[in-house]
Amino acid sequence: MSRTQAGSLEWQPSILGFDAPGDSPPVSLGGLHRTELSQGAWLDTAAALMPGPDALFEQVLRAAPWSSHERPMYDRMVVEPRLTAHQWRRPPGALRLLGVLLSEHYGLDIGAVSANLYRSGADSVAWHGDRIRHRRGRTVVAVLSLGSARRFLLRPVGGGTPSVRLLPASGDLLVMGGTCQRTWQHCVPKCVSAGPRISIMFREPQVTTT
Repeated sequence: MSRTQAGSLEWQPSILGFDAPGDSPPVSLGGLHRTELSQGAWLDTAAALMPGPDALFEQVLRAAPWSSHERPMYDRMVVEPRLTAHQWRRPPGALRLLGVLLSEHYGLDIGAVSANLYRSGADSVAWHGDRIRHRRGRTVVAVLSLGSARRFLLRPVGGGTPSVRLLPASGDLLVMGGTCQRTWQHCVPKCVSAGPRISIMFREPQVTTT
């Protein structure tokens, strides 16, 4: 059990071990697999990209500046059902290094790190596209999953193309690129039961939404 300002959370580390990120092999982006979506959007995925994900989960859970936020819903303000760490200035070195590698790989500065904490199956995020779509028609947003697996869904705006269902495990990476933030939406739906999950986002600087 870890006790932080995020509360008291219980989760089950991987039975494969609890390696320290600094003692693990370096990250490689050579295993990325691309799926072309539609309307100029694409999705890259890589399983088990981040070594030592259990130790990194614990490190992020303790160190991230978690806070809760409100958002408008119809005629009232509601508390978002998750915790966030927007524009995290001093993330662990493993995350800063991954941001550098992703930026070099995609030829775009996506080194700005933020994080979301889904404490249980009751935490979620609704269908949306990141706000950067208002500034750029094409961009890259990478998401590293840590902790318990949660469904990550994508669907095209307006329909007409089959949706995509993913279940990223701890250490898995997915990257939404091209027009994905403008022509597709993504969400993490509620579920009956789930352990805590942290998603780490890598985006262009000054983007403060999920």
